[in-house]
Amino acid sequence: MEIGNQIRKYRIQNEFSQEELAEKIYVSRQTISNWERGKNYPDIQSLLLMTALFGISLDQLVKGDVDEMKKEIEQSQIDRLERYGVILSILFVIMIASAMPLGFYWGWPGMGLWALIAGITFYVACKVETLKKRNDLKTYQEITAFMEGKTLSKEQRIAENAKWPYQKVLLVIGSALVALAVCALMSVVLRLV
Repeated sequence: MEIGNQIRKYRIQNEFSQEELAEKIYVSRQTISNWERGKNYPDIQSLLLMTALFGISLDQLVKGDVDEMKKEIEQSQIDRLERYGVILSILFVIMIASAMPLGFYWGWPGMGLWALIAGITFYVACKVETLKKRNDLKTYQEITAFMEGKTLSKEQRIAENAKWPYQKVLLVIGSALVALAVCALMSVVLRLV
């Protein structure tokens, strides 16, 4: 973590030895050494004492770590979105490919199994939507930039937001067509059974 380097930098700037700093914030010299080497992290009380002693804000002392933590959180969001995307794609293919065989060979129990697969697919789709909302992602370009760890410029974001109403309409029409196709397919399967 960056906090160790920050503590060392401000300790040296203020011309404190590890022992002097340790005395002033009521910890051992070994504790200061461990913080500076990144072995462990100071508690909030020690952080506040050091900021007062160094004459800096808490933000300045932990700034590098906050940025690093943000990067880790963003990366975990990207990984989660990728994982859900793969799962959703697989479930969607299974859901479409299994409707006819399940209904034709197993009848109503098969359709119940298909409904379970559709329910799981819907649940994963809701998880993807939650991640998209949390990260303010609406368009394909925003999602791709997010997955690459980038952000769109202000102009690009304005252009993408202008596309969003049209994309919404196309999504509704596409969803309606898929639902109509599935209903027609189910109707054919149920007539055959």
